[in-house]
Amino acid sequence: MGEDGPDGLGAEARQRIATASIVFGGARHHALATDLIRGECHEWESPFEKSIEAVVARRGTPVVVLASGDPFLYGVGATLARYVPAEEIHTIPASSAFSLAASRLGWPLQDAATVSLHGRPIDLIRPHLHQGRRIIALTSDAQSPRALADLLTAAGFGQSRLHLLEALGGERERVQTCLAAGFGFADIDALNVCAIEVVANSDARSIAFTPGLDDALFEHDGQITKQEVRALTLGALAPRYGELLWDIGAGSGSICIEWMLADVSLRAIAIEQSVERAARITRNAQSFGVPALRVVEGTAPDALAGLPEPDVIFIGGGGSEAGVADAAIAALKSGGRLVANAVTLEMEAKLIALHSELGGSLTRIEISRAAPVGSMSGWRPAMPVTQWRWTKN
Repeated sequence: MGEDGPDGLGAEARQRIATASIVFGGARHHALATDLIRGECHEWESPFEKSIEAVVARRGTPVVVLASGDPFLYGVGATLARYVPAEEIHTIPASSAFSLAASRLGWPLQDAATVSLHGRPIDLIRPHLHQGRRIIALTSDAQSPRALADLLTAAGFGQSRLHLLEALGGERERVQTCLAAGFGFADIDALNVCAIEVVANSDARSIAFTPGLDDALFEHDGQITKQEVRALTLGALAPRYGELLWDIGAGSGSICIEWMLADVSLRAIAIEQSVERAARITRNAQSFGVPALRVVEGTAPDALAGLPEPDVIFIGGGGSEAGVADAAIAALKSGGRLVANAVTLEMEAKLIALHSELGGSLTRIEISRAAPVGSMSGWRPAMPVTQWRWTKN
């Protein structure tokens, strides 16, 4: 249902609520539908899994679950469907908050980025911040709009127009607009959506769609796969839907961060032995909008024990140390891919030996950049990189 409660429901929905022996939902939902409910009311428990168990335990009994908007768009319907067969679920969706916001603003919904920040880090908005883009974001509470405006301002998007849409579809509906840098709204309804018309300052931190992001965007101490080599490495890793990457010797985390930026379904684990670098990877992940990156502090191969089975492995640091490559190869699932980069002679020798033993492909990557030579310019070569690519049978 929407914020208009029973008034916005059709005859079927009203009849199902009235005849249900048990009705689950939040306190707000029960208050909206109180005149229709005849059965027992059960509010969601914490942790939420308890309520899921309670719903599943009543299999065979007419149970109604009240939800806001479209329950299969970042809603409880998607959660229940993991436990209840689809043929045992009958859904009557209402308009989603995204649809309502787009209709109020006159935005074609298919042209806007839609993001759920409800119960999630607001850093997830960062990859969508591009000049001219329109974003509709679900929020968590009354404090979220201010936090979002602060993030936009700090990232160089303070001139963006921020539309605050509150209690959409109900009697308390309100739409207000301001510049992110001048956000000053008070008494914000906890049920709100933020829509953003992105305007980038000259120093705005925009994250490009292609791999090989500028090194300067990353916080690092020099231990970073450089931009050009990173682009080639991401191409070799070839991310595909839902895959998990292990980044062994992650350094600044640039490889696994760009891996996760390629698609929201991708997951990654950064393994890094340095305490300082591990903390830096976490900060980089937040600033690039991939806070779900898992960072494991420890030394390979011991730190690999017990980790979820990877689809793809990248070895960028410490691969020449005893047991690392062997442990990675053993952990990789059948059909999985491994890419390793070497800049030292010792690591290169290891990769040549692995290529001789297991096959795959070896590539030599050499990059030169123009640099001053006295009063003129010349090519200054970077350290060459030997890359081994291999797929496990």
